Amino acid sequence: QVQLVESGGGLVQPGGSLRLSCTTSNNRIFIIYVMGWYRQAPGEERELVARIGDNGNTMYADSVTGRFTISRDNSRNTVYLQMNSLKPEDTAVYYCSAGDLFWGQGTQVTVSS
Repeated sequence: QVQLVESGGGLVQPGGSLRLSCTTSNNRIFIIYVMGWYRQAPGEERELVARIGDNGNTMYADSVTGRFTISRDNSRNTVYLQMNSLKPEDTAVYYCSAGDLFWGQGTQVTVSS
């Protein structure tokens, strides 16, 4: 059973920062699959935010390019999403994914003054 556990969400003011973490105990899954962060706002479809391959290659949605940074620590089986200059439209539940096959339970990010 593959378990992905997200943490780091919360309430932040516009312009603020948060760092999300996603950890798994399954090292094989972490190494094999591309790790990704997705988000889903109320009434909206889930969308890709960022991905990172096992070689460190990254890709970002246009809406977060220059503000968000995805990274991974293979020794800790953990992937991070550093979110800076947050905007109200970034408000959503953020999900971690391994290969778009395995998903975490999600962590709420709310950007509001």
